[in-house]
Amino acid sequence: MSNQAEHPALLIPGPIEFDDAVLQSMSHYSESHVGAPFVSTFGDTLTMLRKLFQTARPDSQPFVISGSGTLGWDLVAANLAERGEDVLVLHTGYFADSFADCFEIYGVNATQLKAPIGERPQLPDIEKALKEKKYKLITVTHVDTSTGVLSEIKALSELVHKVSPETLVVVDGVCSVGSEEICFDDWGIDVVLTASQKAIGCPAGLCIMMCSGRAIETFRSRKTPPGSYFGSFKNWLPIMQNYEAKKPSYFATPSPQLIHALNTSLTQILSRPLSERFARHKAVSQHIKSTISSYGLSQLASKPENQANGMTALYLPNSIKPPEILPHLLKRGVVFAGGLHKEIAAKYIRFGHMGVSIMDEKRDDIERALKALKEGLQEVGYEIKA
Repeated sequence: MSNQAEHPALLIPGPIEFDDAVLQSMSHYSESHVGAPFVSTFGDTLTMLRKLFQTARPDSQPFVISGSGTLGWDLVAANLAERGEDVLVLHTGYFADSFADCFEIYGVNATQLKAPIGERPQLPDIEKALKEKKYKLITVTHVDTSTGVLSEIKALSELVHKVSPETLVVVDGVCSVGSEEICFDDWGIDVVLTASQKAIGCPAGLCIMMCSGRAIETFRSRKTPPGSYFGSFKNWLPIMQNYEAKKPSYFATPSPQLIHALNTSLTQILSRPLSERFARHKAVSQHIKSTISSYGLSQLASKPENQANGMTALYLPNSIKPPEILPHLLKRGVVFAGGLHKEIAAKYIRFGHMGVSIMDEKRDDIERALKALKEGLQEVGYEIKA
């Protein structure tokens, strides 16, 4: 039984529901950010991130910096690309547009390779693009929160290393880390950026990133200084290395309470084999998708291989709009998100199913949500034959 105040189940694609112990960690007493106890906690947190990302290489570098996942885009654009260079952005929804916009702010030329809504760029098309121009890096959104489309990272990375080995592989994992498998070393990934508030299950406010040794060397060989002061690896790299070595260090003040919460969440995640966590998310996701299909509803990502395991984006019946159905879900104690993709935002809603709502089998969030969805649709006049 949760000790939290009674509230609707938050089942959007992040922020998500939090475990009581994680929230309790947020109430940690105030302490020095350069004191030995906190430095030890931060160092342990960085080490645990290596396990979550499945990297054992000593030259891989974790970062935890105060900010949202969006800060990760700036860190990539400011440190790993230079003005006038070209990057290839694979487009599966809203967030590729935003990442491309971020690159342009730094004077980096972003070429987008787009797929139809609910699809992902195909490997032959990506190979063709990589052969036509030299790209400093390629970015892919592992799970696009606007569409629920899952990209296949392993095959993509293999292709990039084969066709354009000098190109860095950058993964936007904001909506995937913690619910989708990521084998940083084995797949040859150079950067994964994410945030604390989705499947990792920590309150919002931390940008989390893992960089390969190759990415760090790319930064060190820059011809020009990074285009950001706060986001410069020049400032953050020694801080992260010192914290992990349990040495006090300072550039900008971190949030001790958020670091404690992240430490608690990572401890919980790593208390079980990651394979079990990913299998559980997949099993629950398939149950959800099967159930909504029985209601006569379809997904933006119609092909199973394109469907994320931590969220589902589902089209509403033609006569129903998100503002009509969402209040009926709230009345039943469930919060879903409206559509985000600008071309079809009024046609669909999004159901987040990740983290504690999945892993704590004592919780009834998912069954309550499916029941609320069925009853809510019926209340606004949609006939469900199942």
